[in-house]
Amino acid sequence: MSKPHVMLLTPLPPAVLRTFEGQVEVLRGDEAADRTAFLQEKGHKCRAVILKGHDDFGQAELQLLPNLEIVACSSAGVEAIDHDALHRAGIPLTNASLALKDEVADTALMLILATRKTLLPCDAYVRSGEWGKTGPYPLLSTLKGKRAGLLGFGAIGQEIAARLTAMKLEIGYCTRRQRDVAFPYFANAAALAQWCDILVVIVPGGQDTNAMVDHDVLTKLGPDGTLINIARGSVVDETALLDLLENGKLASAGLDVFQNEPHPNPALTVFSNVVLYPHHASGTVETRNAMAQLAVDNVIAHFQNAPLISPVDRPFHSLGVPK
Repeated sequence: MSKPHVMLLTPLPPAVLRTFEGQVEVLRGDEAADRTAFLQEKGHKCRAVILKGHDDFGQAELQLLPNLEIVACSSAGVEAIDHDALHRAGIPLTNASLALKDEVADTALMLILATRKTLLPCDAYVRSGEWGKTGPYPLLSTLKGKRAGLLGFGAIGQEIAARLTAMKLEIGYCTRRQRDVAFPYFANAAALAQWCDILVVIVPGGQDTNAMVDHDVLTKLGPDGTLINIARGSVVDETALLDLLENGKLASAGLDVFQNEPHPNPALTVFSNVVLYPHHASGTVETRNAMAQLAVDNVIAHFQNAPLISPVDRPFHSLGVPK
């Protein structure tokens, strides 16, 4: 029996790629100078595709891949992939959330601590010699007992909840479907923001969550509130965020993602109460390798008629998302 053909549209680490040895034939679309031409030439052979979630993939690509059976994404985000087109074709989609949940949760915790403990101003206070001139730094407010609202409660959100619970914060959440957990559930982002001190954004990107965290939501978070965004820059209305920061109506923000990457709005850089991180929440060698491996493992599971490890639900607009 001939081996199934798997097309790579993103490179994989050599050690991960070796997992396929003896099981599949690999088509290196990631090395092609012209992706469309490569799909036109090789697409009819392909039964699986591995890509990243920011790679555009939809009906046009499906027409060139008549025998496609599965799309495996080596990132958590899948916003550039046309979910509905895949659904109509009966093609499952997987992502890498399970492989990066711990790393991203750690980054969220870092941003929470850096903002609420005013890391940047404290660092400047010491480096500038102000400590010796002025004396002790002003007292802060404890994290213990504060309310953290998780906008999104998938694998990453649950890991964040575990960490913050250990730190004795209260947890609330908002997601598409209420979960069987002890934490209070909120029907929309505005209600969650009204309740919490720290709003952690971890929903997928895409048109259905565009500007979900808008001026109203940020206003409800209040002048003592903190915004943490480790989702996608598109989820937060940056114009509204800047307005509230400039007018002292939001205490702080920790941002791993931005509307314009890798050139975020320079206005964000002037605030000492805003911690900026270069979309690097999963950025360790170990985690990136694990993400690639999970994509490969999903493809292998498919060809072995085993359950997929990390299938992706249909997009928000198909299910109804709280806004």
